[in-house]
Amino acid sequence: MFMSQGNDFIRLDRRKFLAAASALVAAGILPKWALALAGPHTFTHGAFDIAVLSDGALELPLSVISPDAKPEDLAALLGLAADAQTNPAEISPVLVSSGTDRILFDTGTGGMMGPGAGGQLVESVKAAGLGPDAITKVIFTHAHPDHLWGTVSADGTHLFPNASYHMAEAEVNFWSASDLATKMPADMTDMVNNTQKQLTAIRDKMATFTPGSEVVPGIAVIDTAGHTPGHVSFELAGGDGLILTGDAITVPAVFFAHPEWKFGFDADGDLAGKNRRMLLDMAAAGKKQMLGYHWPFPGLGRAEAKDGAFVYVAG
Repeated sequence: MFMSQGNDFIRLDRRKFLAAASALVAAGILPKWALALAGPHTFTHGAFDIAVLSDGALELPLSVISPDAKPEDLAALLGLAADAQTNPAEISPVLVSSGTDRILFDTGTGGMMGPGAGGQLVESVKAAGLGPDAITKVIFTHAHPDHLWGTVSADGTHLFPNASYHMAEAEVNFWSASDLATKMPADMTDMVNNTQKQLTAIRDKMATFTPGSEVVPGIAVIDTAGHTPGHVSFELAGGDGLILTGDAITVPAVFFAHPEWKFGFDADGDLAGKNRRMLLDMAAAGKKQMLGYHWPFPGLGRAEAKDGAFVYVAG
């Protein structure tokens, strides 16, 4: 279906989007444990020094990973027992150092999605040798709770007080709409309100960008809308390229082999699948390295084209 926002129309499979997002905040994603803090995993790419950080992990129900797939098919792809119900998903923000900039891509959950569900990012930044006040820019792939809610704490404290904030214009516009909560079911109200609270708190320091631009020199914005209306990925210049996927590809063991399968939290499953395949085609053809936010830590891998789909090669 379509939701109208001004003169813009954003296609949403509303039932799946709302049900999935509600589950994300409530019980649909079940944090099974608070993982021991992983990383940081550090490496250099071109002119950038990179640290993959950990905010912890979530447990994704198989019914969320791909609602249209058979559970036994998902379990086989994931190497799980046939009766498995969940699969772990890392939460891995990325810290990029470029000149005097210390750039954080996404901020995790802030510990506001329930006990054990993330909230370790500040400690992970410290483990990388920096204080939170050293972060100069925070750049978001999108505004889902596990990517945004670690920006401002529940008491209103800005966790990265010296940072400016950067998000795709379409994403800001969608989540900032004053009537958004009224278009959602009642069980979505708290999620929408908390997301809007986060965005309002950083509004005066927020800059927007559009796909096709460079968010900072050497980091290009790729349009991967579908997971959310303004979801983006990023490519870092250097070598064959490094793509920060965000949630365009959430579970590599599943979505490399079946890029057309819908992920339960995709707002527009068809568009998400189209852009997922586009991103995998780009990565495979260009031999680009990829870094996935929810992939097995540290989230690095490559795509190889095979029989109309792709093979995930870790590393």
